[in-house]
Amino acid sequence: MDERIIFAGFGGQGIMSMGLIMSYAGMMDGKNVSWLPSYGPEMRGGTANCHVTISDEPVGSPIINEATVVVAMNRPSLERFEKDLVKGGILLINSSLIDIGPQRSDIEVYRIPANDIANQMGNLKIANSIMIGALMSLKNIVSEDAVINAFKKVFEGKEKLIPINMQAYNRGKESIGSQFAVK
Repeated sequence: MDERIIFAGFGGQGIMSMGLIMSYAGMMDGKNVSWLPSYGPEMRGGTANCHVTISDEPVGSPIINEATVVVAMNRPSLERFEKDLVKGGILLINSSLIDIGPQRSDIEVYRIPANDIANQMGNLKIANSIMIGALMSLKNIVSEDAVINAFKKVFEGKEKLIPINMQAYNRGKESIGSQFAVK
């Protein structure tokens, strides 16, 4: 197993948290993991992305040039990272904020209205957990127990946020195969 995931969006969307959750889950499952954050100088609203590699083999470089998965939370992220997907890779699009489709036809595309679902649940900040759920529904990257424990690790000191984020995670899993996930 060698998954190379790029999470991308703007500051304040929980991009780094998505990467941390998947990285911790990989470590908890005994995988080799790399997490490389990158963000602009702005506190919120600037560009943000992180590269996460989860592998059975040692990770050679934290930089991902050929991603197996891209999670694009906004349009600039789609435009920037779609080209980095391998043929047959998975592209998850936050269709609440992205009004264009991909340029490529050799990848699997899933449009998840993460912000709309999060708003329905009463908290826009959980859109990232929705996308993690969608990703986990599509790819068995790490175990369910590891994901649950990773949420607990990332939200240490903020335990009151765990239940709503786990609900969002489950809604994201349910969104795949529903009317939301238009392929």
